[in-house]
Amino acid sequence: MAKARVNIKSTFVKFRCTRFEKRLLQVKAKRANLSLSSYCRMAAMDDKIIERFTEEQIEVYKALVQYHHHFKRIGNMFKKRDPKLTEEVYLLADEIKDHLQNFKK
Repeated sequence: MAKARVNIKSTFVKFRCTRFEKRLLQVKAKRANLSLSSYCRMAAMDDKIIERFTEEQIEVYKALVQYHHHFKRIGNMFKKRDPKLTEEVYLLADEIKDHLQNFKK
């Protein structure tokens, strides 16, 4: 039975930066839910670093999803009575959906 290869990080890499730069790195690492070391390693290797949403951002995202659904429903209600209003409501719903897609990037 072959043993699994273990990635033991035993070599140190040091670099100098200003206090501001260090604080900025710490903030970015925290947003990505990573240690400072992992964040710097990933940044140096050009790995994709994904920031995690804050609770406030998650609430905004949920609200936008609800708005999108509500505007689509409103558009469906007016479809037969006022097609121009329906078109405007659908455009607004699509614009909200575009913003939701930007959250995923």
